[in-house]
Amino acid sequence: MAIKPLPNEIELLLSIAEGNQHAFTAVFDYYYDYVFSFGRKLTRSEELAKEVAQDIFMKIWFGRSNLVKIENFGAFVNRLVRNHSFDLLRKLAMHERASHKIELSSSESDTSTEQSLDYNETLKILEEAIELLPDQQKKVYILCHQEGLKYEEAGKKLNISSATVHYHMKLALNVIRSHFKRNAIVYPMLMMYFLK
Repeated sequence: MAIKPLPNEIELLLSIAEGNQHAFTAVFDYYYDYVFSFGRKLTRSEELAKEVAQDIFMKIWFGRSNLVKIENFGAFVNRLVRNHSFDLLRKLAMHERASHKIELSSSESDTSTEQSLDYNETLKILEEAIELLPDQQKKVYILCHQEGLKYEEAGKKLNISSATVHYHMKLALNVIRSHFKRNAIVYPMLMMYFLK
């Protein structure tokens, strides 16, 4: 799978390396469908393909200083998608095996911990985490998770693409998960509810 480069791609990559978000958005919008389609082809899953695409673009943004060294961005993206998709599939296979073992042993475990979960404390920590989010991520999280809008609907409200909404949601969920971890809250069932 190959994609034709953007006409001004080298200049855009140099701008991204300097932290230019508009240049990043241009590259993101141009390559997103390609990354998503290739990820879907490799993982055979829409959801995994979305995750692959978001992870790839986060990797590109956070590693933007290295973009100046890349001679063929299309080939670089192709390699990222391929490697990340296969890594993700390997992790999922390992997770499936591990959760099967946990299921077998959990029937014998004590369930008293689940009964003592402090729901209000969890809500308080979630609210704190939401307050930590940058403005755009907070808006996206509230629209999609608390108001139940789809990415397309939230995108229309915020005047951004659904792919950008998904990108902000991914970042927001990472911040929230990190906040829960920092506060030593290990409430898997509640976290699954709030972060699904």
